[in-house]
Amino acid sequence: MGRGKNIILESITIEAVASEGKCIARHEGQVIFVEQVVPGDVVDLLVFRKKKGFMEARTIKFHTLSPKRVEPFCSHFGTCGGCKWQSLPYDEQLKFKWQQVKDNLERIAKVPLPEINPILGSPDTQYYRNKLEFTFSNHRWLTDEEIQSGADLEKNALGFHVPKRFDRIVDIDTCYLQGDPSNAIRTFVKEETMKAGYPFYDILTHEGWLRNLIIRTASTGQLMVILQVAYKNEDLDNLLGKIKEAFPQITSLMYVINSKGNDTFQDLEVELFHGQDHIMEEMDGLHFKVGPKSFYQTNSKQAEQLYKVAIDMANIQPQELVYDLYTGTGTLAQFAARSAAKVVGLEYVEPAIEDAWINAKLNDLENVHFQAGDIKDLLTEEFMERHGRPQVIITDPPRAGMHTDVTDALYHSGAERIVYVSCNPATQARDIQLLAERYKVVEVQPVDMFPHTHHVENVCLLRLRD
Repeated sequence: MGRGKNIILESITIEAVASEGKCIARHEGQVIFVEQVVPGDVVDLLVFRKKKGFMEARTIKFHTLSPKRVEPFCSHFGTCGGCKWQSLPYDEQLKFKWQQVKDNLERIAKVPLPEINPILGSPDTQYYRNKLEFTFSNHRWLTDEEIQSGADLEKNALGFHVPKRFDRIVDIDTCYLQGDPSNAIRTFVKEETMKAGYPFYDILTHEGWLRNLIIRTASTGQLMVILQVAYKNEDLDNLLGKIKEAFPQITSLMYVINSKGNDTFQDLEVELFHGQDHIMEEMDGLHFKVGPKSFYQTNSKQAEQLYKVAIDMANIQPQELVYDLYTGTGTLAQFAARSAAKVVGLEYVEPAIEDAWINAKLNDLENVHFQAGDIKDLLTEEFMERHGRPQVIITDPPRAGMHTDVTDALYHSGAERIVYVSCNPATQARDIQLLAERYKVVEVQPVDMFPHTHHVENVCLLRLRD
């Protein structure tokens, strides 16, 4: 029934998990998208958006809780926006992620498929990330109870952005995403800066000093901490000195001076305060130098499994030439180089290619070539004539998938095998559909990199048709 401009729907059963961490219900044949519910919940809904083909609603009352539901382990569940599936058992999460892969390939790619392999779950479902970024703000997110109390409340926060609110930060007590000493470092920095009265940044007025704290941990035990502030002053050395003293295990302690309107620092200098300017990662006997701006898969253990899946599918022979598209810092390319005659890695981010060359030298790999540039401009017939036509192409594009010019280049490449690694099965399916006339899908392997989220990686092997 309706109340004013809002629509109240009573005793609605949540049916299934949808994309972006939402769930699906139905009313009079129309789909309703709802957050923070579990399939099997029976709820009353308040519709806040109505479109021609669907509605969006929020829960205002629970009648029956799903038998699948479990108690979320994090006190910030439902507020910070991360780990949205905590209320689902992990085995149920994996079922829905596998189904997401299947649905996208069937509905978007619309090609004959082999039986999809069981999804590879993450061995760690907590403390699995090796990198977190925390934001300082003088606009702490306040609960309804805090607002109604009328009390004089602390406004400073160090934590994560509230979804769809760039100006509000959830103050984090404990985060279950990154292992020790991440929580201890964040807590120490918050307490020391509050005690000293240092001004937290105001993203609306661009006033204040403290902006961002990045913590990176490596499988080798090495640790990087980066503090981002709006300007340099005498307090900076004092604060960094206290962090160094409290956490002598820090391998790399760095800082960034950022007077821009946002926290991105790829275009800024990162200064070393103490230790070395990088940390070292190790994966399956290979070593990787990780600097403050380096990309490295954030779930290290599961990344190793993902790369092994890709290399196994590629079935690289000693005489074969491999192209690795969107190579990043060359991590997967160096896995491939141990089997191939040569690997050519292409990446549009130039600093990543610089890291790739450094990592190849660290691993004594001479059968690699890396090149920076827009891949749609690099991967031409002339390029393949100059560097050789590949027998195997590995591609791991960003969430948007491949540009149609890149897909067209793959279509005409003549490569015997294409291994498509994707963090977005929908755009992967779209690209596969464009390749379907010349390439057939022969193996599909979903891999879960991010427990308690809706995200899923998927690896497909495509083989050139006879």
